[in-house]
Amino acid sequence: MNTLSPSPIKIMLVDDHPMVRDGLSACLSFYDDIAIVGACNDGTEVLQTAKQCLPDVILMDISMPNQNGLEATEIIKETFPDTKILIFSMHESSEFVKNAVQAGASGYILKDTDSEEVYQAIKTVAQGKSYFGSNIAQMLLASPTNPSNERLTAREQMILSHIATGQSSKAIAHTLDISVRTVEAHRRNIKSKLNIDNLAELVRYAIEQGLVNSA
Repeated sequence: MNTLSPSPIKIMLVDDHPMVRDGLSACLSFYDDIAIVGACNDGTEVLQTAKQCLPDVILMDISMPNQNGLEATEIIKETFPDTKILIFSMHESSEFVKNAVQAGASGYILKDTDSEEVYQAIKTVAQGKSYFGSNIAQMLLASPTNPSNERLTAREQMILSHIATGQSSKAIAHTLDISVRTVEAHRRNIKSKLNIDNLAELVRYAIEQGLVNSA
């Protein structure tokens, strides 16, 4: 009796350097259980490309023109919560790593990582687990994140700026092309992080942070 082989993990590559994308494609092509289904070079193209190719895992650069990888990660996780994001970056900084995790990334590896470890990282996050390169893991252990002191992500700041101008969740959802449920989830997260539970205080915070005009 023949048994069907499991479907390959569908991978999408996001990097503004063609040589990096080509190099990753070449390295990953040696693995039968990996399939490159899409690629783009700009954070603003990520959502549309993901809608077309429906990847299981996205290898995401951080520094890109127009929209960086952290902002793109937040947007992808809103629309495709089951898609895993693996940050593939040159930035070896605890600030970048923590911001990536906060944005919804499942893992973080550096661009000098060898191809075998990249493959293992993809396999790990595809299974719903987290993966951090050894240097990154040591950095996180040395400087753990305090959830009660998290700053708002770029996406949450955007949502808050709309809330502070008096827009309803429905109006915000229409403007950002996301669901009302997603907006409400952001509202809850914002209130929890800031420990603020009323609109007047949220507006004051948004003005103090320069997210909206006080005039």
